[in-house]
Amino acid sequence: MKKVKVANGTIGYPMPMVVVGAEVNGRPNFMAVAWVSRVNFNPPLVAVALGKSHYTNRGVHQNREFGISVPSQDMLTMVDYIGLISGEKNDKSEVFDIFRGELEHAPMVMDCPFTMECRLANVFDLPTNELFIGEIIGAYCDEKMLDNGKPVRERMHPYMLTMPDNSYWSFGEHIGQAWKDGGKHMAPR
Repeated sequence: MKKVKVANGTIGYPMPMVVVGAEVNGRPNFMAVAWVSRVNFNPPLVAVALGKSHYTNRGVHQNREFGISVPSQDMLTMVDYIGLISGEKNDKSEVFDIFRGELEHAPMVMDCPFTMECRLANVFDLPTNELFIGEIIGAYCDEKMLDNGKPVRERMHPYMLTMPDNSYWSFGEHIGQAWKDGGKHMAPR
């Protein structure tokens, strides 16, 4: 198999879609984000990378809190819509039903099957983005999405973004078990 060099900014893997919420100047604002990842186990930390020009960043800086909501596939057009318009010029607080947990300035989307409220732990200034690290203060899941107290992805119907084709994709079928299947490959001791 021959490897061919592609553009350095090409990302060959899908990224989960979320809605990041922050209160900006006293009003909830939301944006569509795919650059998100868990980055620490204890305390539970999550990172979101937002372009420096985004209006939502102001609210994260102002209040040091933000929400992350994982939308289902049936919310795709609403989520894409909030990614097309700026909260600086458009009131996005009416797009979703909003709820709050323990944190006053971390709006979350009620219709999203899974949400997290985060307190800002750190910010890293990157050349074009700000990387916000948030400590998860509360995680919430629709009761019907749970099995033995744990979220079931197949019930939530999350979706992903791929780049550079800028396409949304559903998750596929279960293909293996983490921290188990590799044992079949390991050499005997």
